[in-house]
Amino acid sequence: MRAATGPRAELMVEGLPLAAVAERFDTPCYVYSRAAIEARYRAFADAFARHPTRVCYAVKANGNLAVLGLLAARGAGFDIVSGGELERVLRAGGTAARTVFSGACKLDAELARALESGVACFNVESEPELLRLSELAQASGRAAAVALRVNPDVEAGDHPHISTGRREHKFGLGLDVAGALATRAASLPGIRLTGLACHIGSQMLDLEPLARALTQLARLARELLAAGLPLRHVDAGGGLGIDTAERAAPTPAQYAEVVLGALAGVGLDVVVEPGRAIVGPAGVLLTRVVYVKEGHGRRFALVDAAMNDLVRPALYGAWHDIVPVRGEALSGAVPVDVVGPVCETADYLGRDRRLAVQAGDLLAVTDAGAYGFAMSSNYNSRPRCAEVMVSDGHARLVRRRETTEDLWRGESLFDEVG
Repeated sequence: MRAATGPRAELMVEGLPLAAVAERFDTPCYVYSRAAIEARYRAFADAFARHPTRVCYAVKANGNLAVLGLLAARGAGFDIVSGGELERVLRAGGTAARTVFSGACKLDAELARALESGVACFNVESEPELLRLSELAQASGRAAAVALRVNPDVEAGDHPHISTGRREHKFGLGLDVAGALATRAASLPGIRLTGLACHIGSQMLDLEPLARALTQLARLARELLAAGLPLRHVDAGGGLGIDTAERAAPTPAQYAEVVLGALAGVGLDVVVEPGRAIVGPAGVLLTRVVYVKEGHGRRFALVDAAMNDLVRPALYGAWHDIVPVRGEALSGAVPVDVVGPVCETADYLGRDRRLAVQAGDLLAVTDAGAYGFAMSSNYNSRPRCAEVMVSDGHARLVRRRETTEDLWRGESLFDEVG
């Protein structure tokens, strides 16, 4: 996304004014750049090209079929955490054979479907899960390729809700038990032990914790290989962050240097699972100012997007730049709280933003391509917004805006139930 220069600066995506997108598709809506998604995936693929590596896009970041289809066409693998995400991958043209199944609590039906479809690997996170998968694999007549997810007790360094690698977290196995469980896994019927995995968190801007975690994982891998266990790969997880107002994120090349450096000499293939770093900067949330309100020494821009559309500021205190689609960003700007229509004090997109806004102005909430629509809801009975993909200056609707009838689809009045 970029702004043109001049007195009527205008934010554009791939040469198309965002104002034109809003006029055609209304607001609020998410807008993604196809070129940006493809370029960011290519940056990861190129960064790891010198070592056998599978780049498995984390579907939870943005599971729109158009996004998944773009990545599948370019050879991406996928990291899923539910049966629904598996079906999305398959519907978008991805293959189960290039998909890894993560998650701490996989349900029986999800495991059975993943076995049937032939997923490349299950990242197993507990002994009960391993034993249940063994039972289901035997019943299906199939073998389940398994990597044990290790919890290295390393803090990723960002918000505690998106840190996943400490001992108090629900994810993975402690290093003290992972080796013994790996030995057991290698002898279980229906189980084919193929690797080790870890994932310590999201929005990482400092790669030193990742290096420490992977160094521990490499040490364990060497011990298991020396004991004769048939490991084939190490899954380094994802979590690479994107730029913030205060700090630039490491590049995919820098990320690859840390991952491959920590795993050097182990002699195994590598899997990485980037999500946010591919789609986050490739999307914006377009919203329109409905009212401007003054009260108690504060100025509020009440907009038509809300926490049900983008929950990250309310949930994590996440920062997203908010910029005018048209006009000079700081001309007459004053501190403004950008807030939505939902009946919660936490319903804000940004606080104390220096903006010059009036009713009718369009605003773009940047870096919204990841965990934006994917985490949206119908809270306050608000229909979810549209998603639009722009390619070479042309916009295409890739998810229609929900209608009020969609809000009660599948429901019935009590008296209508037989």
